[in-house]
Amino acid sequence: MSAVYKDDQEDWLTVCLKYLLFVFNFLFWVGGAAVLGVGVWTLVEKSDYLSLLASSTFAVSAYILILAGSLVVVTGFLGCCAVIREQRSCLSTYFFFLLLIFLIELVAGVLAYVYYQRLSEELKQHLNQTMTENYAQPGKEAITAAVDRLQQDFKCCGSNNSQDWKQSVYISSTQAEHRVVPDSCCKTITLKCGKRDHPSNIYKVEGGCITKLEQFLADHLLVIGAVGIGVACLQICGMVFTCCLYRRIKMDPY
Repeated sequence: MSAVYKDDQEDWLTVCLKYLLFVFNFLFWVGGAAVLGVGVWTLVEKSDYLSLLASSTFAVSAYILILAGSLVVVTGFLGCCAVIREQRSCLSTYFFFLLLIFLIELVAGVLAYVYYQRLSEELKQHLNQTMTENYAQPGKEAITAAVDRLQQDFKCCGSNNSQDWKQSVYISSTQAEHRVVPDSCCKTITLKCGKRDHPSNIYKVEGGCITKLEQFLADHLLVIGAVGIGVACLQICGMVFTCCLYRRIKMDPY
């Protein structure tokens, strides 16, 4: 009786592990969709601003999340097959992919956190230079469009304030046609509206565009880091369940 009871208990444990892995796979797919969505959202939403950043860490973090999210979709199917077929080789492959995605998401989360720590310093060092030296210059159309969108979206003018544009190559040239700020600084954009920098005409925001862009990027980086590390922690549970089921199957004499 004790042997029969023991066999029944082992079968019950194996079934429980199977259901736990199925539940995990569902949560894994949901988490993968979240990871993929955040990565795409980061690149699509305000993607023009990437040309204003001195480093590519922000974009790299998003690409890593997209890669991880795509792998999750494939790995989720593999996990279901491994559980149904109860083959140790499938479970081993599934565990390997879980570990790989775990490391990828962890890297994305760490990159986002590290970049978050030095974001303010980077913007202060490079944003004003990028805006004043590259705006409306030949071959710098992407930066010009990014600056125009930045100033309109965040209702700001200049890196720190509108006076920054006095040092601009564009404003100092005949191309500006006596403008004191680009037209994108205007509350209501009309041709050559940038000739007048009165507060009733242009945006006067304390802290300038640096403050607005820094807050926007910081919010994105926090989401990237939280999602990446959160889903990575979820995968630890999956790896534990996979190891337990692997051992149960390995112990099965049949």
